[in-house]
Formats: sequence, structure tokens, C-alpha cells
Amino acid sequence: MLKKLLYICLLLLFSVTSAAQNRFPKPDFESGYQYPEITYAVSNEVVWVWVDIILLTFLMCIAAWAVLKKRTRKPIVWISVISVAYFGFFRSGCVCSIGSIQNVSLALADSTYILPIPVLLFFILPVLFAFLFGRVFCAGVCPFGALQELVNLKNYRLSKPVTAVLGMIPWIYLIFAILYAVTRSSFIICRFDPFIGIFRLGGDIGLILFGVLLLIAAIFTGRPFCRFICPYGALLSLFSRVSVWKIKLTQKPCINCELCHNACPVDAIRPPYENRVKETRQQGVRRIISYFIILPLMILAGAFLMRSVGSHLSRANKDVRLYNMVISHEASPQDIPSVELEAFYGQGGTIEALTAAYENIQAGFKLYSTLAGALIGLVIGITLIGLSVKRTRRQYEIDYAGCVACGRCFGYCPQNEGKIEKLCPTQDKG
Repeated sequence: MLKKLLYICLLLLFSVTSAAQNRFPKPDFESGYQYPEITYAVSNEVVWVWVDIILLTFLMCIAAWAVLKKRTRKPIVWISVISVAYFGFFRSGCVCSIGSIQNVSLALADSTYILPIPVLLFFILPVLFAFLFGRVFCAGVCPFGALQELVNLKNYRLSKPVTAVLGMIPWIYLIFAILYAVTRSSFIICRFDPFIGIFRLGGDIGLILFGVLLLIAAIFTGRPFCRFICPYGALLSLFSRVSVWKIKLTQKPCINCELCHNACPVDAIRPPYENRVKETRQQGVRRIISYFIILPLMILAGAFLMRSVGSHLSRANKDVRLYNMVISHEASPQDIPSVELEAFYGQGGTIEALTAAYENIQAGFKLYSTLAGALIGLVIGITLIGLSVKRTRRQYEIDYAGCVACGRCFGYCPQNEGKIEKLCPTQDKG
């Protein structure tokens, strides 16, 4: 059904393009001349983008089938290989779902920005699958996650406080990416992508080295980019937490053997009796009240701090930088003006118009920085509350927000496919 819809959208796109190029009627001559049929070739890039979308959907369907229905890892490995080869090296990692966050944010904030349909689909399809089946996009369809998955050999664990602190970075990164996108300042996700240089076999040497360091780290611990940097993974974790169909380690009762916990590369399987602390009812009530007091304070503090630095953050906007250069030049004319100043004066720019644009940008940064600060305070507050929550678990449970559906745990569970008989062949079956 989805493929049919995609084909229909493609046909509509072609028809709209043809109609746009022939929107004026031909002149009516009486010479009897017959106009030839005109055909318009579709650009190869348009075709490849729709191939990307179809393959993206197909691979996510296979991943969902593998982890929810079959509970097996083998298809995930092949999906990872295909994703790295096609979306990574062949398509150079672009268009990617991670970067589409910025396009969608800008489209929501600015009605004049036209969001391309393929970019919208790259953003919305993994979100939809996360809501239905969990983070199957992260399983191996995302080339960034797939590349880290293929090089992972060991799983050295970090402490829970360290993991919690590092886990705030994707949310803060997401907030700043949206802030700079809606203010038309920069697409920082694309600008600081650590793997694009690897996939394109060239680029900024600093980012390439950073990507190589992440891959080296991924050998010894599961997916450091996905867990501690990726803003899109943070977004998908919200929907995966409430997914309709959830991943299950086994259909049989858990025997608390700990094998799945040790096998999980991203530490997304919580052990039983973790954080088991006995407290009185009065202590519990006090703790909850303190949460309700601290969280609003952190939100207000974050909003105030970000609002106060909004003017400094606005320097990332090219119009703000140009305004500062022009004002500086007017106050102290330079013998050799910069290229930007030459372009500004050469095109007949006026200080009045530039000042109006500058003030609008500052007003926008003041508003969006305040909202961004409130969200950052909320993230920090929720993280601290999560570290102090006291909860008793009686068996191993999957953390659906952190689970990337890699399928490693399935092969380690002795309850799957009769593995108890393999591990304990002399076990009395009576």
C-alpha cells in the first residue's frame, strides 16, 4: 500500500512539473503547422531520491519483522551492510533523516520556506515506525548507526551517572539545532556531521578525525554517536517509549540469567532489583514534592540564562555578522574592506534596511533562546529526577527509549529456540 502511495506521489510530481512548464497556451496560428510532442526528462537525482525513500521504508519493514516477529539478529546485520554501502558510501549520507530535523523546524517557523516532500518523508517515516515498532530505523537502516554496529566488538559499560550526563547531550544538541534552524542562522547538524567526510572520502579533516575517533570508541562500547550525540535518536526515543508493538526478549518467563543484559551494547536492558531502596511513605512524599519545586526552578533558570546570551548566539546569523561589520566600518572605515562589505555596498544596501533586519533577528533570538533555555532546564531536571527515582524490578526489562533494536540480546536468551536444552543438556525435563 505504501509503495502504491509513493508511486502516486511520484506521478503527481511529474505531472505538476510538466503543467508548470506548459502553463501558458500556445499561440493560435492558422498556418496548419503541427506542433511536435514535447517530453521532459526527469532528473536522475529525483529518481534516486524516491529510490532512497522506497528502500528506507522497505529496510525498516524488514527490521521490524526481524525484531518483533522472528526475534533474530541476522537480517539486522545484512540491513546494516546494505545501509552503509548504499545510504552511506553510494549516496554520500545525504539526504539523511538526522539533518531533516532542521528543514522541518524551519518550515514550521517560517511559512515562506518550502519543505521538499522527500525531506519530509525522510523525517516522518522513521518517527512513524518508532511509534509503531520502536527504533527499527536505528537498528541498521541509519548508516551512521549501522557503521558503528558493524565495528562493535566489545561492550565496556559506563557508570549510570556518566551515561545519564552524556545522555543529555543529544537533547541539548537537538534544541540548539532547532534554535539555529528556525532563526535561519545555520544547519549545525549538517555542518558538524562527523561521518559525512568518511562516507564522501574527503572533507574537513577535523570532522573526519572526530568520526574516526567515534568509530574507534564504537569498537569498545556500543554506538557512542547514537547514544551521546545523535539528536534524531533522542527524538525517536520519545516515540519508541510509547510504541504500539514493543520488542520482547522472549515469549517465555524471564529466568534472570543476566545474559541479555551483558549482551546489550547500549545498556538498554535494566537488571532486576536495581535502585531497590526501602523508604517510608513520608520520605516518598517529600521526594515527590521536592521534584515539583526543583523542576520549575530549573526551567526558569534555563530560560533566563539562554535569554541573556541570545544576542551572543545571534552572531551565528550572517545578517547579524554583516550588521556588525558595517557598523564597525562606518565608525572606522577600512582601507581594504572585506568581501562582504564590498558586496553590501556594491548591491546598494542601506544601513536602515540592515538595521531593521538586525532588530528582527535579535527579537527572534530573544524569543527562541528563551524557549530553548526552558527546554534545556527541563531536560536537566528530568535527568536528575531519573537518577533519583526509586523503583523495584523483579526481572530484566527493556528500556524502550534506549533500545536500538539491534537484536544482539535474542541469541543470548536461553528461553529462545530451546537454548536451555543446549546450555543444560542433562536438565531433568520431567
